[in-house]
Amino acid sequence: MGIPAAPIVTIAFKDLAQTNCAKRGMPLQRISYTPHPVWGKTDEQMYAYLEGNDPVHNVPLMKEIVESLTRPLTADEMKTGTVTPPVGAPTFTDTADNLQQYFLDNGMTDTMPIIIPTQERVDAMLRATSHKLDEVVGKMTPAQGAFPAWSFTVQQCAVNAVMAGALPEYFPTILAIASTGISALFSSTNSLVSAAVINGPIRDKLTMNYGIGAMGPFNQPNATIGRAWTLMSRNLDGGGICGETYMGSQGNVINYSNLIIPENEKDSPWPPFHVQKGFKPEESVISFFFGFCITQGQGGKGLGVKPVPLYNVAMSANVAPFASLFGALFLLDPLVANGLGDLGFKTKDSVVDWLQKNTTVTVKDVKSMLFSGLPRGPEAANLKDDDVIPKWQKSDAFNLVVVGGQTNPYHQLANMSYRVSVSIDKWT
Repeated sequence: MGIPAAPIVTIAFKDLAQTNCAKRGMPLQRISYTPHPVWGKTDEQMYAYLEGNDPVHNVPLMKEIVESLTRPLTADEMKTGTVTPPVGAPTFTDTADNLQQYFLDNGMTDTMPIIIPTQERVDAMLRATSHKLDEVVGKMTPAQGAFPAWSFTVQQCAVNAVMAGALPEYFPTILAIASTGISALFSSTNSLVSAAVINGPIRDKLTMNYGIGAMGPFNQPNATIGRAWTLMSRNLDGGGICGETYMGSQGNVINYSNLIIPENEKDSPWPPFHVQKGFKPEESVISFFFGFCITQGQGGKGLGVKPVPLYNVAMSANVAPFASLFGALFLLDPLVANGLGDLGFKTKDSVVDWLQKNTTVTVKDVKSMLFSGLPRGPEAANLKDDDVIPKWQKSDAFNLVVVGGQTNPYHQLANMSYRVSVSIDKWT
């Protein structure tokens, strides 16, 4: 049977753990529980948890864990099985209002009104790609390893694209998103958010907005491509079920349509982001990020002389309450990017090198960050609490993308890590 394992879960995740064990064909999985939360507790408090009772089963926790590891499995516990997502009836016939209510009641929307996916609309969406309707696009899960990964087809993606209000010409980009298997609705308690940077000719072909208000609610392709990502994450991998596959304590409004960021390539002083990742300028590419949040960057000092001095960009990283678990994605208005060039920073690498050296934190502060770690290696042993170290110890944690309409030399900083870049062209 392999190596014995005894999962230990805090009581806040009891329903989540039991549901997902059942979905994996193990409804009788032995699970031990601790009080919640476990982070922010002293060693003494944690030892009290271990020496106390399991709050669900009301038995000594450590004894229960040992028995879970050593007691032979019963015949029922040894049974396994698989679970597939419900696909519903092949067609629905009803009034438009009743259909809206049906989708809402069955958890297939973002709770906002959708475009009803009639056969005619779905067929029109499918004509926008050369790929067959029954081709498997990929597999998706709300959290790798914690939930089953469900596969889905081109047709299922088309249904969700219609529901989001996307036009057929947006569909290859939506398929590219789906092909990565990256869910927009993570199961984490941290209310994580997702972003996608779009480069290449597709931006102008779809008349995407990368100028004034690029990340606001002003452009149909920007908005509906992002919304389709959320709906696919909700319907094709079982994500976004509060208390079951989504545990974000407060949630995040960005999850409605995510951050879709077409790069302003024509006004940028640097090569586009996808070229930085090894693609050709004429290729249409989408690149993915995820992390905690995004915040308005500080800036403005010296505006009469330079658009925004580099130290103002670094300042936002220094004062932002970010742990270094995720990277630093800087979204720079072209005025900022070109202003950095005026200061002598002609390449992204030169900016990143300066930021990595000047975005710093004390060792004492690192120790107090929930998700941050100290440098490793022999030199780390000699670090003192007052020593200053880079907040992001690896330069590849920094990513720079140019977006905006040059009405103000602002930037925004997302505590988000780069994941992958994929071709949009292959899905046409």
